[in-house]
Amino acid sequence: MLIERRRNIEGFVFLAAFALCIPAANWLISNFGTLCPPEGPCLIPVAPGILAPSSVLAIGVAFVLRDLVQRRLGINGALGAILAGTLLSVLVAPPSLVLASVMAFFISEMADFGIYTAMQKGNFVLAVAASSLVALVLDSVVFLALAFASLDFLIGLVLGKTWIVLLSLPLVAWLRRRDARLGFTPHEG
Repeated sequence: MLIERRRNIEGFVFLAAFALCIPAANWLISNFGTLCPPEGPCLIPVAPGILAPSSVLAIGVAFVLRDLVQRRLGINGALGAILAGTLLSVLVAPPSLVLASVMAFFISEMADFGIYTAMQKGNFVLAVAASSLVALVLDSVVFLALAFASLDFLIGLVLGKTWIVLLSLPLVAWLRRRDARLGFTPHEG
């Protein structure tokens, strides 16, 4: 009973953080960066000589959090998070980026969901890494193609999101070890 309650509380914390990534990404891309051209996204350096839209900071985290939502709240919780996130994207994306934001979010999150679901029972950390990496490439390609009809920032977006995912993996591994120690099993439904 206590473990179930703790799993649900953590799941809703992960869900809230996941939902906050969506407005954060939309705010960042328009307001935060080392370079903010008037007709383009705000940019941050992700490697020497490589810039990316600053939304990478929030989107990379979102992929990992979606997996954690599914681990805690199950498949229905994850699908509900994707649907809610898609609708939230409609509400918070700048008008010029709504279509790109919504399509990139939905397509990439569904890919993340499919890969993570297939791999999660084998190796949780690898499932999070693999599903996030595939999803972040899809997210980057779809967003750039629809928002700017250009893949100019593709390397920067992929690299920036990859850094965020890689930086989160020690936390994911720690959660896995802690879950095992506590007898905490992933939500199956």
